[in-house]
Amino acid sequence: MNPSERVKQLTELLEKYNYEYYVLDNPSVSDAEYDRLMQELIALEKEHPELLSPLSPSQRVGGQVQDEFKKVTHQRMMLSLANAFNEDDLYDFDRKVRDVIGDKVTYMAEMKIDGLGMSLVYNKKLLYAATRGDGTVGEDVTSNVITIKSIPSHIDADGDFEIRGEVFMPKKSLAKLNAERELTGEPLFANARNAAAGSIRQLDSSIAASRGLDAFWYYFVNARDFGIRYHSEALAFADKMGFKTNPERRLCHGIEEVIDYIKEYTIKRPDLPYDIDGIVIKVDDMSLYDKLGYTAKTPRWAIAYKFPPEEVVTKLLDIIFTVGRTGKITPNAVLEPVRVAGSTVQRATLHNEDFINEKGLMIGDYVVLRKAGDVIPEVVRPVVERRDDTQTPFEMITNCPECGMPLVRKDAMHFCVNPNCPAKQIESIIHFASKDAMDIEGMGEKVVEQFFNQGFFTNLVEIYRLFEHRDEVIALDGWQSKSIDNLIESIEKSKGNSLERVLFGLGIKEVGSKMAKTLSRIYGNIDNLMNASEEELLEIPDVGPVLAQSLTSWFTKDENRELITKLKEAGLNFNYLGSTSKAANSYFSGKTVVLTGTLDSMGRKEATEILENLGAKVTGSVSKATDAVVAGHDAGSKLDKAQALGIEVLSESEFLELIK
Repeated sequence: MNPSERVKQLTELLEKYNYEYYVLDNPSVSDAEYDRLMQELIALEKEHPELLSPLSPSQRVGGQVQDEFKKVTHQRMMLSLANAFNEDDLYDFDRKVRDVIGDKVTYMAEMKIDGLGMSLVYNKKLLYAATRGDGTVGEDVTSNVITIKSIPSHIDADGDFEIRGEVFMPKKSLAKLNAERELTGEPLFANARNAAAGSIRQLDSSIAASRGLDAFWYYFVNARDFGIRYHSEALAFADKMGFKTNPERRLCHGIEEVIDYIKEYTIKRPDLPYDIDGIVIKVDDMSLYDKLGYTAKTPRWAIAYKFPPEEVVTKLLDIIFTVGRTGKITPNAVLEPVRVAGSTVQRATLHNEDFINEKGLMIGDYVVLRKAGDVIPEVVRPVVERRDDTQTPFEMITNCPECGMPLVRKDAMHFCVNPNCPAKQIESIIHFASKDAMDIEGMGEKVVEQFFNQGFFTNLVEIYRLFEHRDEVIALDGWQSKSIDNLIESIEKSKGNSLERVLFGLGIKEVGSKMAKTLSRIYGNIDNLMNASEEELLEIPDVGPVLAQSLTSWFTKDENRELITKLKEAGLNFNYLGSTSKAANSYFSGKTVVLTGTLDSMGRKEATEILENLGAKVTGSVSKATDAVVAGHDAGSKLDKAQALGIEVLSESEFLELIK
């Protein structure tokens, strides 16, 4: 047998044994025999490098190092699912399904794995693996995904084949990984979802390979190309092709059986070897999907039931205060550390004085804690029956915890009005450097605090003189010449940003990123905007009295005008880089437009940006005030409503012609 034939034979054998071990959990050969065959393959590939494939079983240990991940446009948009939070939501979903397709509905109920959404595309062999991204464009992470041994590198199916699922970290893998990180003094992963996402986005695939990841596959995208009608059949076919699907799925005849299934797995959830955050319900008959249709973001033939937030009890040890960039004072709960929804929580925002008083919280209380949306820690209520006279009443502070100046109350909030308060200055710099503002990569919260405390910069202008402190930065722990040079380069690059970014970054009250873009497009440069009167600003759609007064008041202050002058001298651009004349003359100028369905030529975000640059206001819902609806394929209820109201509907080709 020649080397090429033997490599092919060994590859097929090792893939078969991987499938038996990692998917079926039923190996047919010993570890020693597997290792012997693997070593033979490695030796042959070393002797004949032309026979080495990136998909070889020998490459499952990783080792490829990339500079960055390539972008991949999904062949079909990776839609998210609408959520149900209670039985009423499920009954409502079921009613809408039955209104379209009749009373007899069979659903497939499946585990909603708490991991990272992934798409695999094959043509006999794996072509690429891509993350969900924004649903339209994801990242090619093939070199990391192929290290997951339960994923086949080749399948016995002709033509294009796309399957989607979830890469996850089993609970035992997370426990092992965190134990190793604790020994080396590295920060622990809060939960399996974060650990899986962080592992897949490693540029060195050997790191991903060492993390013990796994994957379940739950949607055979083009199953109907293979003559498959039912989702349950598609999953069985995926099993046959060697993919790992979740065995806990169940066909349910009617919504009542779905609810019984949810109740069963609400109890079983803690004992599963992986994390789930809900149950996915799909209509089993895929031939009905087009009839049921889609909204702009979600299919109408599926829904995700989300488990109620997990609630735990812990002790409120103290209430401390932080200062935001506007001077807003926020009370924060200091809690006895407690694990909730997959991570350990020690802090939670308490919003303002009225929130604390309405809850009746006292320092020393035992409190009920949960994570809103399984993400943000939230104090629900005190456990009054556990009070023992050791608790102390809450008192709102009267002076700024950072600078000591008296606080001013406005509505329910307290503010520090000292313009030189160091906490406000730090927060304003963090905001200025953030992604939606100047997008200075590498200048996050901790870096800003470190450099502020070192005196490298204490205001926005001094950011652009950080290069003067290069040698001092290198002398700090954790900094090297490459990291500071990259940061200085990112700061320099930010000087060329369009006006809307710097305007949002200035942190003017009431001016969000969208309004900053509107104002920039209308006025063209900062000088025109600075000289605009309140009356003139009020003529702009969506600009109300509060915003107009906030803008004119900010620009009348000498220190703010001086800041802009100094930023100009530092080299920042204060002109709008979009085309104002084009906007004024465009078909969409001054019109309210709604996007619905999926566009083949671009993503929703890109289309919105183009329309806004052409002077349109893009909104999310259709009303009598809507001037036009741009309808891609799979457009849903928004298209129906537009047609009912007699609103102009533009196809994608008509839209593309108008934006030329």
